[in-house]
Amino acid sequence: MSLNAQQIAERPDAVLDDRVIVTCALTGVAANRDQCPAIPYTPVEIAEEAQRAGEAGAAIVHIHAREDDGRPSHRVEVYRSIMEEVRKRSDVLINFSTGAVDVPREERVRHIGELAPEIGALNMGSMNYAKYNPRKKAFVFNWVFENSFETIQFYLEAMRGAGVKPELECFDSGHISNILPFLDMGLIEKPLQFSFIMGVLGGIPATARNLAHQAEQVPPGSNWEVIGISHLQWSMVAAALSLGGNIRVGLEDNFYVAPGQMARSNGDLVEKAVRMARDTGREIATPAEARRLLGVGSSS
Repeated sequence: MSLNAQQIAERPDAVLDDRVIVTCALTGVAANRDQCPAIPYTPVEIAEEAQRAGEAGAAIVHIHAREDDGRPSHRVEVYRSIMEEVRKRSDVLINFSTGAVDVPREERVRHIGELAPEIGALNMGSMNYAKYNPRKKAFVFNWVFENSFETIQFYLEAMRGAGVKPELECFDSGHISNILPFLDMGLIEKPLQFSFIMGVLGGIPATARNLAHQAEQVPPGSNWEVIGISHLQWSMVAAALSLGGNIRVGLEDNFYVAPGQMARSNGDLVEKAVRMARDTGREIATPAEARRLLGVGSSS
């Protein structure tokens, strides 16, 4: 919730508490250039998109690696090249994905341990994960996404060992409380960082009412952001801003700045998100402010 003038006068440091952290998901794994010409593939292309996103106001970039032909990659050397190229161009926080289907968990997290980005994405539950085409009466894809408690613990231990902040990706309400055993074990430190992915078939539908319910479930003092999928992205951004949350946009999640208007780059999507945030009376967190708010150490 935005702060009023009296609150700011009484506690000036509260201004920082009301900053909105903008994350940009640059490329994903599923979309290709036939669908959106701006999708980056190579380390240099991904880094250039990170620079555009950062210049537009993103404090964090979320990255899946790709081979130069666009295929998903889990090779450490590809992630290393991406990190090096991003660091040449921007001081944004780097968030590397660990998400994949039918890929051994050791391979999904190896780059986290070896490269130690500021943040590592961690899916907090198993689920059906699908996309359905009503015109064709068929599934575009239809996967089972495995993230057992054993797998979650494996990733948390790897991230803790590397000094990487886990981003707790929750596709449904039950995923939020899955962190509780690991808090009890001491495998993760507060403040917690949650991401609510909404609008995936198999997960929670993307509505403002559902987002408010999700936000109410997080432990006190936690940070959270919303990730709205496809055309629902902008309504979920608006809902998150009014509820005091952070936001994620980017070509991984949505191609369109407005109906029928495809983004030319990730920067276009970030620019719109920043305008929306400022229209609600909230200011944008810089990378340095995001590090403070999330409890993340400075990048090397």
